Amino acid sequence: MRLDRSAKLLQRAERVIPGGVNSPVRSFRAVEDSPPFIARGEGPYLYDVDGNRFIDYVLSWGPLVLGHAHPEVAGALKDAVDRGTSYGAPTELEVKMAEKIVEMVPSIEVIRMVNSGTEATMSALRLARGFTGRDKVIKFDGCYHGHVDSLLVQAGSGATTLGMPDSPGVSKAVAATTITAPFNDIEAVRSIFAEEGEEIAAVILEPVAGNMGVIPPVPGFLEGLREITTAHGALLIFDEVMTGFRVALGGAQELYGVTPDLTCLGKVIGGGLPVGAYGGRRDIMEQVSPSGAVYQAGTLSGNPLAMTAGYVTLDIISREGVFDSIVERATALSEGIKDNLKKLGLDLPMAQVGTMFGFFFAGSPVRNYQEAMGSDTKRFAAYFSEMLKRGIYLAPSQFEAGFMSSAHRVDDVDDTVRANFEALKSIL
Repeated sequence: MRLDRSAKLLQRAERVIPGGVNSPVRSFRAVEDSPPFIARGEGPYLYDVDGNRFIDYVLSWGPLVLGHAHPEVAGALKDAVDRGTSYGAPTELEVKMAEKIVEMVPSIEVIRMVNSGTEATMSALRLARGFTGRDKVIKFDGCYHGHVDSLLVQAGSGATTLGMPDSPGVSKAVAATTITAPFNDIEAVRSIFAEEGEEIAAVILEPVAGNMGVIPPVPGFLEGLREITTAHGALLIFDEVMTGFRVALGGAQELYGVTPDLTCLGKVIGGGLPVGAYGGRRDIMEQVSPSGAVYQAGTLSGNPLAMTAGYVTLDIISREGVFDSIVERATALSEGIKDNLKKLGLDLPMAQVGTMFGFFFAGSPVRNYQEAMGSDTKRFAAYFSEMLKRGIYLAPSQFEAGFMSSAHRVDDVDDTVRANFEALKSIL
């Protein structure tokens, strides 16, 4: 595999873009490599500027549940562009999109569209503070909720990948309003509420962690959070930017039967275009301007391109059998990897929830950030390189999730399982 043109593009990019990339984990620094520059995507495949083809399990970090350039999504977008890219005014499509999400996600009665997952979590926290009149928020070590100042404390995703769990530029005063706890440790949360419960506005978490690797909640964890927050008058916020329409059609809250007060969404609801949203109980959401006093606004919020791609995507995955077929492919891939691990005598923890999957180069089960950080990142880097050589495009970090799409075929899964076996064997 040659990456000559990509290498030259990276050199050009580094002169005008920090690190040569517009989002840190794209740099491939965690795997001590340089990234292929992508020319186009089609179905489950990426094609780079050097002519290499990859089976893609990053899928733009989750949004492309239908794969790249799905004909219905692309066709609808082309029609939408002809009508104009942005109006800064209400449209019927925004109403249809809101109705569709309210129909699908159990906790959401009213929803506000924004432009990114970061904007969604930032707005949800402001709303929680405004609604409760309290300042403090609990987040969990390794859960990433975008680059909001108050949430860049023990963050996951690129912060963990690049060894920077906290960011310069976040003021001490802002960081002081954030309390961190270990993921999957309900007793730690009980202790925090026992001491500071009257000051806590909300608990925010990824109900299935996807930014420190794929880590499901242990039995009773989500239920315990619901019980504790209700008892203390705090709000429970599920950040389902990644898990929404990925672990189940109604998100993790549908899968586990736990209903939060507020939910943050992104990724899939934009069908590959920039988007975010936050929604929840009517009495809380009615505090958002112009209905209430909690201010939030956005020039491009609910823009017709993102709403078009998102609505068509949600419509397609809602059709009978579509989502289940994606889960079946993800399960087949996960089971194939498990079989490979067994054949090679490797006892590595593997997780799959819905259409998300991943495994750790760790010697014991991984249930939280501390255990995830015990992974052998050097071995992961070697594995990643071997998979890329074999045409398999994975996230360039031990601490990210893999995603399946409706575009992946049985042959793609079979090819990936074979590549996985060869890659693992080569690094033993």
